[in-house]
Amino acid sequence: MNRRTLLSTAFAALAAALPAAAQTDWPERPVRILVSFPPGGSSDLVARLLAEKLSASLGQQFVVENKPGAAGTVAATALKEAAPDGYTLMLSNLTPFNVAPVRFPDTPYDPIADFDHITYVGAVHLGLFAAPSAGTSDLAAFIEKAKADPGFYEYGSSGVGSWGHIIAEQFQDETGTELFHIPYKGSGPMRLDFMGGVVPLIFDAVPQNLPAVEDGTAIPLAVSAPERLSSLPGVPTFAEAGYDIVAENWLGVSAPAGVPGDIEARLDGALAAAMELDDVLDQFESWGLIRVPKTSEQFSAYVAAQLRQWTPLVEAATE
Repeated sequence: MNRRTLLSTAFAALAAALPAAAQTDWPERPVRILVSFPPGGSSDLVARLLAEKLSASLGQQFVVENKPGAAGTVAATALKEAAPDGYTLMLSNLTPFNVAPVRFPDTPYDPIADFDHITYVGAVHLGLFAAPSAGTSDLAAFIEKAKADPGFYEYGSSGVGSWGHIIAEQFQDETGTELFHIPYKGSGPMRLDFMGGVVPLIFDAVPQNLPAVEDGTAIPLAVSAPERLSSLPGVPTFAEAGYDIVAENWLGVSAPAGVPGDIEARLDGALAAAMELDDVLDQFESWGLIRVPKTSEQFSAYVAAQLRQWTPLVEAATE
């Protein structure tokens, strides 16, 4: 073998080795975790908890960056456009990946092909909550009052096309009621108005409303879980009342498509370890977040299955 061949072989080997070394050293700088809602919602709470644990275990800061707007598509678009190097992640959820692409046909991304859905975190369920001013603490009684006065009761959701909006539309179809929709830019602003007496009803995720339930400023009428939640054992499900309303807002960690496999593996391992910590498990339970571990492959298949499940619901609600 001549000198030129030896040098070519050596440089080829070095070039092949350098990316692997760089990938193994990940993370070497702070990592962003995008959240598609304002601070205070369930996605934001979970993202900040996991960011704290990842910062501690991986030795770099994981920084939560809230990018609300357009049913989560602002954050998801930013994720798609980021470099697939492991330094931009997203606390992914139902709305931008399973609702918005159906609700808005011009959504600038494919919810499956444009992303690597790496780690499934868990799911939270939705509740119908009434303010004391609504004058009801019973689902059946509320439905009768709403039927008697169509359009009188206002309800808030975290935005047009959000899961709260979709489930509220399904609720009205199944119960024969007519409610007046007030959309907000996220659940945080919605709950501020709810607590301030501006809007008497909200369809919202259970976790962030538990403190208000405890102090009596929010009255849960029903939840969308398949069975009663341990965090609200006295509250019936919609299914118990005879309505076919079972829905969950899944949460996960996703990245732009093409992140190197060893970075994905390290991130998935760190997240799995974090979610086995006692304080994290306790916090998840207190929020009503239900976790059933999935592999990355199972999580990707789950996101695709959820898209199929929600497509007819979104289409019916937005006709």
